[in-house]
Amino acid sequence: MDRIQEADENGKCSVIGLAIKGNKKSKYVVQWALDKFVAEGVLIFKLIHVRAVIKGVPTPMGDVLPLSQVRNDVAMAFKREIEWQTNHMLLPFKSLCEQRKVHVDVVVIESDDVVTAVAEEVTKDALTKLVVGASSSGIFRSKHKGMSARISVCTPTFCTVYAVSKGKLSIRQSDTQIDGSITDNMSEVSFSSSDSSNFTSTTQTDSASVASYAALHPSPLATRRLKALSGIEQTLPNLNLTNHSRGQSLDLARTNAATSSSKNSDIDHAVSQVSSSGSISDTESCFYDQKFGAQVTKSLSPNRQENLNLELQKLRIELRHAQGMHAVAQSENTDASQMLNELNKRRLEESMKMKEIIAKEEMAKELANQERDKYEAAAREAEYLKQCAEREAAERKGTELKAIYAAKEKEKLEDALSGFTPQYRVFTWDEIVSATSSFSEKLRIGMGAYGMVFKCTLHHTTVAVKVINSNGIRKSKQFEQELEILSRIRHPNLLLLLGACPDHGCLVYEYMENGNLEDKLLQKNGNSQIPWFVRFRIAWEIASALSFLHSTKPQPIIHRDLKPANILLGGNLVSKIGDVGLSTILDSDNLSAMYKDTAPVGTLSYIDPEYQRSGLISTKSDVYAFGLVMLQLLTAKPAIALTHIVETAIDDGNLADILDPKAGSWPLQETLDIARLALSCAEMRRKDRPDLNDHVLPILERLKEVADKAQHSASIVTIKSRPPNHFICPILQDVMDDPCVAADGYTYDRKAIEKWLENHDKSPMTNMALPHKYLIPNYTLLSAILEWKT
Repeated sequence: MDRIQEADENGKCSVIGLAIKGNKKSKYVVQWALDKFVAEGVLIFKLIHVRAVIKGVPTPMGDVLPLSQVRNDVAMAFKREIEWQTNHMLLPFKSLCEQRKVHVDVVVIESDDVVTAVAEEVTKDALTKLVVGASSSGIFRSKHKGMSARISVCTPTFCTVYAVSKGKLSIRQSDTQIDGSITDNMSEVSFSSSDSSNFTSTTQTDSASVASYAALHPSPLATRRLKALSGIEQTLPNLNLTNHSRGQSLDLARTNAATSSSKNSDIDHAVSQVSSSGSISDTESCFYDQKFGAQVTKSLSPNRQENLNLELQKLRIELRHAQGMHAVAQSENTDASQMLNELNKRRLEESMKMKEIIAKEEMAKELANQERDKYEAAAREAEYLKQCAEREAAERKGTELKAIYAAKEKEKLEDALSGFTPQYRVFTWDEIVSATSSFSEKLRIGMGAYGMVFKCTLHHTTVAVKVINSNGIRKSKQFEQELEILSRIRHPNLLLLLGACPDHGCLVYEYMENGNLEDKLLQKNGNSQIPWFVRFRIAWEIASALSFLHSTKPQPIIHRDLKPANILLGGNLVSKIGDVGLSTILDSDNLSAMYKDTAPVGTLSYIDPEYQRSGLISTKSDVYAFGLVMLQLLTAKPAIALTHIVETAIDDGNLADILDPKAGSWPLQETLDIARLALSCAEMRRKDRPDLNDHVLPILERLKEVADKAQHSASIVTIKSRPPNHFICPILQDVMDDPCVAADGYTYDRKAIEKWLENHDKSPMTNMALPHKYLIPNYTLLSAILEWKT
């Protein structure tokens, strides 16, 4: 803009405005302007492009959302995209000007009225020349004015408008231009009754202009020639030549037909003859043109005569063009007739071929029907054979299954007779690894000297998997020992073996959810305490399991590693002895028999003192360990020196001081009895220890009955001391005296809900508005509450 203002102020060069749309025609307009005005010294162009106002954002479905319904960031992104597309579209035109060393200012106007926007831009910058694109038919001759014509009408009169199309140029000169002659050899101006004073006319000598001129005159050629000559004749008396400072201009003005002189009588006579005949030959037209030209030449000045000769020359060219078009039409008619004959011939040939094809198609259909019948017959036969084969296969499969079942039964019978029938399920190593997530640390629930224990799920059952981690012969011996014992015997207080993986030394047990007795007594991992009556029952359960092991036939079993860590607790604190891998099977059914073992095994505090001295082990070794377990049940203390502590407390009459206070209120006499029994079991000499079946179990059974009664009484007190939840008023959080049902469907105490409804219209439970405040007595619930209270 600064350069434009500077150019206007200095007056050295003018600014040319180019209104472009951005299509291929715009490129031609820019090229024409460069060829036209750069040669005249104009080096500043202003490209004007009008873009429609953005009112909405298109969607992928083809709809358009208004800007008011679109987020601001989306609308701004869409506007930036449109601006980029516009700049990218105008870039070739700007580059075209810069190649010619012309300064270019690009102006993008956002408006829905292109004509007004261009006119306002011309007025704002006082542009004296504006170039626009036009249709091939011209902008001033069309019946309905196009965009170029409307721009020309609305543009200020001080600006000259150039409407450019291929082969044509239309100019609307400014009111400040004096010289009306145009030197461009490709310009053309149309005249009309209303706009004749604003336009000048120039010639066009190339063949393209002649063709376009002929296309704009649809009337017969001779008639149009005579009309043009008649118009020239009417203007002859009023032709004037005027000289101006810029040069000479030809002013063609229309005058009244009534002022025509009698000199035109010959021309009028010729026009009437042509009109009556309706056509004129080329020779006649040439003769008439010569004759008429000779008549008119006498009364014309040299300039008028030159224009008349030019018009006659143009009419002759049009005549020759029409004759050529007629010859082409005749040639095309002949070619069309030949093509029609050829098409008829081909149609007959195709008709014959079609008949042959139809005949062949009928034959093919008949053959297809025959083949279909054969196929259906073959399919029926194949289906019958298939059914016979399936019946035969089913019979054969049934026979095979029966044979397999008979073989399995025979094998089971043989295994039962031989005594080698496995009493456990065999799991594969892949099943164990998959269930334990490759023995993940997250699933490990225990770890001992002889293996690790993992919690997992096998065949929809929660189990505990023990992996023996010792090596060599010791691993094999311990695994086979535990597998043999647990697969042979079953007892409610022995850990149940569900299966094993013999190839990798894995044992699968039932899962005991309350862990081991040691963790419970010492309250490891936040375990809850065990009541005293449950401890009495656990002592009896362990004694019964040991008695079962010692009484097995034909060979007694000694556990050898009895301790609280190997006593597991189930869901209802039911105890079960586990970890029998160190057990020993005696060779005699005499319970007093002993076994020589030079390498003592087990946990130091629970090992029989005589076993440590002599290496001789018997069933009384398990009795010694059981005595220490009973003392731990009473005191919840470690086994080291525990017998001495209890003996001292009994002798001093302070047994209650060393009992575990978290077990509840101990019954003193029963507790004293079980403490003395435990001390007798833990005697240093084997012969001083009592027998399980004859002495220990009867005492424990009597104490278990006392414990069962205490547990039953505690359960009743617990149940009675806590009312059912539906007896509690949601507002008072206490047992209701007069239960009533409110509109929200909940039951409240009458006094509480009435007091609530005095100040509230909403439900105290749902916080929603109540439809009414009526209360319905709940007599059924009232009866239940009264029964519970009594």
